[in-house]
Amino acid sequence: MSQINLKRAAEIALDYAKDQGMHQSEVALHQGIGVSITARQQELETVEKHNDAQLVVSVYKDHKTGSASSADMSEAGIKSSVDAAISIARYTGSDDCLGLADKDMMATEEKDLELHHDWNLDMSGMVDIALQCEAAALGVDDRITNSEGASVSSYTGSAVYANSHGFLRESTGSQHSVSCSVIGADDAGMQRDYWYDSDRNPANLESPESIGLKAAKRTLQRLGSRQIDSTQATVILEPMMAKSLVSHLLGAIKGGAIYKQASFMLDKINERVLPDFVTIAENPHKIGGANSAMYDGEGVATPEYRALVDDGVLQSYVLGSYTARKLGLKSTANAGGVRNVTVSNTGQSFDDLLTQMGTGLLVTELIGSGINMVTGDYSRGAAGFWIENGQLQYPVEEITIAGNLLDMYRNIVAIGNDYDCRGNTECGSIVVENMTIAGR
Repeated sequence: MSQINLKRAAEIALDYAKDQGMHQSEVALHQGIGVSITARQQELETVEKHNDAQLVVSVYKDHKTGSASSADMSEAGIKSSVDAAISIARYTGSDDCLGLADKDMMATEEKDLELHHDWNLDMSGMVDIALQCEAAALGVDDRITNSEGASVSSYTGSAVYANSHGFLRESTGSQHSVSCSVIGADDAGMQRDYWYDSDRNPANLESPESIGLKAAKRTLQRLGSRQIDSTQATVILEPMMAKSLVSHLLGAIKGGAIYKQASFMLDKINERVLPDFVTIAENPHKIGGANSAMYDGEGVATPEYRALVDDGVLQSYVLGSYTARKLGLKSTANAGGVRNVTVSNTGQSFDDLLTQMGTGLLVTELIGSGINMVTGDYSRGAAGFWIENGQLQYPVEEITIAGNLLDMYRNIVAIGNDYDCRGNTECGSIVVENMTIAGR
């Protein structure tokens, strides 16, 4: 049977689930197309074309639920998925917290958030961009000896969410990126690094030459890396790495971790968890934002702005309807996660932070995932630069930074205005005092 449009597919799924006696049902669908190419050593290496579609349907009856997914968008395929979900629901346990989000929380406002921007490039144009990007990196210095390639990708897609409350919305979006990774070598050995840019609107991307130059510069700076002696010191995490500290906090305040009592942020609502100069907020209605939406993954209306941490004080957890009910609370419109997170800053530039620190470690890479989300214990491999008198002295590698996240958050003394605005979190460099550094 032929494929049908997403809204019609959603209607078929919900009507069929109702006909089969389900008390509630919901369906999420998406379809999209994309192209990714990679050039290496100034030759086209790979071309990948994506054409994907998926339907995920969930049904609820007698506080039991079942879910099924399929790439078959034909009417027969849709009904088959609903039948599979119903069959699963017969064997699942009953849970009073299961079900759709409350009907009175469904989004009613519609607004164009400008999430869809075509990139009018043919294959030849994409290849040209990749070649320009890599050529810029390879031409910087003779010590750039090899390349892992430059890549260009472009994706556009549509998504529909609908449920038996009568909610049905469709959204479209795009994502485009350019990246480059190169290898440098000198008498001390080889190093690699990379740079990339990503945005919904291709007009906002850095130039291919700029991305290549940054990839080469970062690689060259790492040549001659060495270990340092174990010590206790102040650490600056550059913006890309600083975002991980924010993500650990966001993970710790998710409803699932809280109701299971498996989080170092348990019982911290209305407590100071960060210095009073730190505010962390989500901005779901940001125009062109990486994760903007007028509603969450359950159709619940998102706020224009919500402070998760306000002046250092934790304001609320991150909840969908199920986890909210488990905690006796209301959904915070975070089914599917937080949206467009921003972190406040203390006004200093990156150079100002180095001067302020004087001596310590600049972290530009984190390795591994040694984080205990129950206790907050933190230990990760790292690489970066040793700083003295506010100046980069030499690159370092094969070290570990360690502490406890609760202590690390309290020991933040500054956040730079050198924002990395790519992705879902906008954050500057973060300065943390009294970190344990394990080296030689």
